[in-house]
Amino acid sequence: MLVRVVLLGTAAGGGFPQWNCACALCAAARDGKLPSRMQECAAVTGNGRDWWLLNASPDLRTQLTATPALWPGPGPRDTPLRGVLLTDAEADHVTGLSELRGAADLKVYAAPPVRAVLAPARAALDRYARWEWADSLADGGFVLAGGLVVTAHPVGMKIPKYVPAPTPDPACPWVTAYRVEDLASGGVLVYAPCVGAWSPALEELCAQADCVLLDGTFFAADEMGTAVRSGAGQAAMGHLPVTGPDGSLAGLARHPGARRIYTHLNNTNPLLDPASAARARAAKEGVEVLPDGAELVL
Repeated sequence: MLVRVVLLGTAAGGGFPQWNCACALCAAARDGKLPSRMQECAAVTGNGRDWWLLNASPDLRTQLTATPALWPGPGPRDTPLRGVLLTDAEADHVTGLSELRGAADLKVYAAPPVRAVLAPARAALDRYARWEWADSLADGGFVLAGGLVVTAHPVGMKIPKYVPAPTPDPACPWVTAYRVEDLASGGVLVYAPCVGAWSPALEELCAQADCVLLDGTFFAADEMGTAVRSGAGQAAMGHLPVTGPDGSLAGLARHPGARRIYTHLNNTNPLLDPASAARARAAKEGVEVLPDGAELVL
C-alpha cells in the first residue's frame, strides 16, 4: 500500500462561506458560484485500514460521514480511526475531538503547550473513554499503526485567543508541522496548515517531501483589512501570507519536485476562486488548490 491522504476540509476557521461574513467571495459561495469548503482537517493511512486524523475540525462529523474509507465497521462499534495528530491548539483544529468522545483507545499527539491548555477537555473526554495523550515532539518521533513514521517540527508560536494572558516560551512551540513517511514506499508527506514564517526548518522539510500541504490562509498580508474593512491585517493573526518576498509561494517555488498544495484557506482569500488572477499565479508556480474530499496517493 501507498500513503493515502484525504482532504476532509480545506478552509480556515469558520469555513467557506463564513456564517457571519458578506464579503464578495462568501456571497459568491452562497449563490452557488463557488464551492463551499469545510474547516481544515485531513486523514492519512499507510495501509488503508488504520487511519489517522490530522487535526479535528468542528465539521468532523460531516467530514467522516462523507468519507466511506472512514465509516465504522465491520463490528457495530469498530472504527478505522486510530487517533489524531494536532498541529496546534486553535479552536478550529481541536473542537472536533468532542465528536470522537466515547471511541475507545484513541491516541492523540500534540506539543506540550497544546496538551497542557487542553487539560480540561482531556479530563472531560476521558470520562467517556480513556485516550492516550502523547508528546508529538518526543525525541526520535513516533510510529503509527499502518507503517507510518512521524516527526513533529516547530513552525510557529501562535497562541489561541482563548488562552488567558499567555507568555510565549520559545522552548515550548505551540505550532508544529508533521513529516509523515511511509516505511514501505518511502513516500513523505509534510503537513503544515499553520505557519508563522518561512524558516530553515520548513525549507528542509519541503526539500525532503513528495507532497507538501501548506498554510494558505491569506493570499496577501493586508487581506483582512482590504476584504472586510476590519482594520486588522494578516500580520496580527500569525499566518505566513502566500505572496510577498518572504511569502510561502516564493518558498515553495524552490521545491518543484514536490507536489505542493495550499490548505486552510481563509474566506477572504482569492485563491478560493478558480477564475481569479491569484489562482492563475499559484498554478503558474505549480502550486495547487484542491476541493474538499480530494484524495492524494504518495
